[in-house]
Amino acid sequence: MGPVLAGFLQLFALIGALALAYVPLGNYVAKVYSSDKHWRVEKWIYKGIGANPETEMRWPAYLRGVLAFSAAGVLFLYLLQRIQGSLPGSLGFKAIDPDQAFNTAASFVTNTNWQSYYGEQAMGHVVQTAGLAVQNFVSAAVGIAVAVALVRGFARSRTGELGNFWSDLVRGTIRILVPGAVIAAVVLVACGAIQNFSGIHEVGQFMGGSQQWNGGAVASQEAIKELGTNGGGYFNANSAHPFENPTPFTNLFEIFLLLVIPFALTRTFGIMVGSVKQGYAILATMATIWLGFTALMMWTEFAHHGPAFQIAGGAMEGKETRFGVGASSIFAVATTLTSTGAVDSFHSSFTGLGGGITMLSMMLGEIAPGGTGSGLYGMLIMAIIAVFIAGLMVGRTPEYLGKKIGSREIKLAACYILITPALVLIFTAFAMALPTPANSMTNSGAHGFGEILYAYTSAANNNGSAFAGLNADTQWFNSTLGLAMLFGRFLPMIFVLALAGSLAEQKPVPVTAGTLRTEKPLFTGLLVGAILIITGLTYFPALALGPLAEGLAS
Repeated sequence: MGPVLAGFLQLFALIGALALAYVPLGNYVAKVYSSDKHWRVEKWIYKGIGANPETEMRWPAYLRGVLAFSAAGVLFLYLLQRIQGSLPGSLGFKAIDPDQAFNTAASFVTNTNWQSYYGEQAMGHVVQTAGLAVQNFVSAAVGIAVAVALVRGFARSRTGELGNFWSDLVRGTIRILVPGAVIAAVVLVACGAIQNFSGIHEVGQFMGGSQQWNGGAVASQEAIKELGTNGGGYFNANSAHPFENPTPFTNLFEIFLLLVIPFALTRTFGIMVGSVKQGYAILATMATIWLGFTALMMWTEFAHHGPAFQIAGGAMEGKETRFGVGASSIFAVATTLTSTGAVDSFHSSFTGLGGGITMLSMMLGEIAPGGTGSGLYGMLIMAIIAVFIAGLMVGRTPEYLGKKIGSREIKLAACYILITPALVLIFTAFAMALPTPANSMTNSGAHGFGEILYAYTSAANNNGSAFAGLNADTQWFNSTLGLAMLFGRFLPMIFVLALAGSLAEQKPVPVTAGTLRTEKPLFTGLLVGAILIITGLTYFPALALGPLAEGLAS
């Protein structure tokens, strides 16, 4: 079987698995957030944190819950890293330096999971399990909660109440993420991923020296890393490491995990707003972009330019030989179109245009299908923008799901789509203008610029993947990337929740003959076009200086 055929067969198998999970998982998530019953373990948690799950919150109170919980998470994870040397199970690792501890705390609390350290050489078992793994669960649950709050804004009328943040957080964790991660971890262990709390072992003799490996609760963290679109790995090689990703089957299974919840949430959205067709329209938009980018990535990486690529069957440098070009291409697009950031190959080693696709995937806002929750609310913001554009074209007040999109709503949506590009471009400009940050570049010219552009794109979009050619473990990058992660996560949430509150206060607008049918393929095409045009206009100059220049020169 040729590598091209193998790649497309894996893609078809992945699509089939996602299609099978779409309806039952989407229905289940909708039931979770619509139920008025609380599990016993949930009641214990509410009592422990002093929260009343029956209290409805308006958007400022909901936002305060999000920010307070996340701030406590940053502080706890920072302190846990700073005292690591005194903790049991530290494997002899010292406390993490202040700038790196801040970067890592911001990274995992914001669902970014950017790592400027070697996981197997820096973090002991307690920090990995009680710190990083816990944030993998709750940061993903926060994203789903905010998305559900926005959906309630569309579904409700004449009220500013969006639900209860603490109830949404606990339900997302206990009823969705924990059971899903347990099942996924069992599958990974059965397929060869390790799960233990062993110490450091010397393995064999290599060129006069020995190699050291430490174990860990890898399978359980790998499961929620993908299911919660987190991305941080136990090992520096991430999902290219055989302890995390042992076989071609687990590689495809991990891609499935990072896509399944974001895609299924479109079904949840359709059920909660009372029209599954609206959910299918959003699904079609996400799927069109994902499949288009995957096909384009596979084409750029399989293209045979020169005898070396022809012999290897594609651009194999930097790819995991167990998986090949096809699987690596599918993984790269899936991990950058979601907010996962896990990698099974080094994106810096992709072709110039292939590396540009990974950047562009993040620059879209990671909405196809995006992160757990963040992908859905990002896509709904873009739907509002598309409806507004359609309204301008026909001279009619724009409406979406029975809600008028007035000046307040469009201002909030505009602020949402502008904040992340502003963070990316401003931080990149400062890093290139100042003398010290540029010293961290492994390469010069367009590729070196691409390394820095990729880093801030990954941080501000809460992706976490790296171009793998930038020394980011410096005070400048640890600090500025940490700030980009925090601003890129929580500033957009402010606009999302404010928009949800504004929509919930409106009364429904009756459907008329002039109402734009947002469940039709025409709207899907309009939405895809709006996303690509807005992203292109925003980032094209920066892309032209980096991956486009490199790709055209090669």
